[in-house]
Amino acid sequence: MSKKTTLVLLALLTLFALALAGCGGQADLGTADNPIIMSFVPSGDTQQIIASGNELAQLLTDSTGLTVTANVGTDFAAVREAMGAGQAHIGWLNTFNYVLAHEKYGVDVGLVTQRFGATTYTGQIVVRADSGIASLADLKGKVMCWVDPNSTSGYIIPRILLAANGVNPDTDFSQTIEAGSHNNVITQVYNGDCDAGATFVDARSSVEADLPDVKEVVVVLAETTDIPNDSVSFIEDFPAETREQIVNALLEISATDAGKEVLNNLYSIEALQAADDSFYDLFRADLSKAGINIEDLAQ
Repeated sequence: MSKKTTLVLLALLTLFALALAGCGGQADLGTADNPIIMSFVPSGDTQQIIASGNELAQLLTDSTGLTVTANVGTDFAAVREAMGAGQAHIGWLNTFNYVLAHEKYGVDVGLVTQRFGATTYTGQIVVRADSGIASLADLKGKVMCWVDPNSTSGYIIPRILLAANGVNPDTDFSQTIEAGSHNNVITQVYNGDCDAGATFVDARSSVEADLPDVKEVVVVLAETTDIPNDSVSFIEDFPAETREQIVNALLEISATDAGKEVLNNLYSIEALQAADDSFYDLFRADLSKAGINIEDLAQ
């Protein structure tokens, strides 16, 4: 090979390398070099969510031939921000986090969860049975446990319920504690660390194995209005064909015994249903009535 030919080949190789660099040089999404990352919010026992998330990722990989991996965010907002930064492709987002992620980053729902035959749920405020607290008004001056400021049933909606009943959630408690998960809220109320706490209905079941008498010790003081369930959502530029493949695979998996067990262990999910963004419009209207402006929060 002549020196001139060698130089030409080197130039062509250089141009090819530059072209790859110009398009990111990244393998197709869903390959071993560029896996699809599913991120889960830490709404329950983190270790259980990690284990179940990994099992579900493997079921998806087996079903589709795509490489799917799972992780759990450090908090609710971390999953939303990871999707906004392209560090997660699919998010199992709670309701408020989804609405904010859609507004802020164009994240779009593909599936919603079903529990107890419904795609909506309610929040609850719980207290110890021996607390002497008989009404929401009795919570004034008490210690309140929240899940996370981005939790729909563990923060956003219960605060609206309290305000509607004359309790200012910002000023009427002697102390507030951010517990980080629904399980932790129930446990801290059970232990007397908090006088009251906000969770989904019925988060007590999630800790019943460790606290068999939890439903006698911790009782429901009040429930919220209906809330649309959590979502399986995709980042804005997720490939359409791959998205359809994932959605169909999750629906198929959710109908199998193995899939049902994983989803139940993950977030007490009994089934998945296809949905689009309009599913959350009534929730947006409720937020607006309460003076919560999603557009402002997305800034």
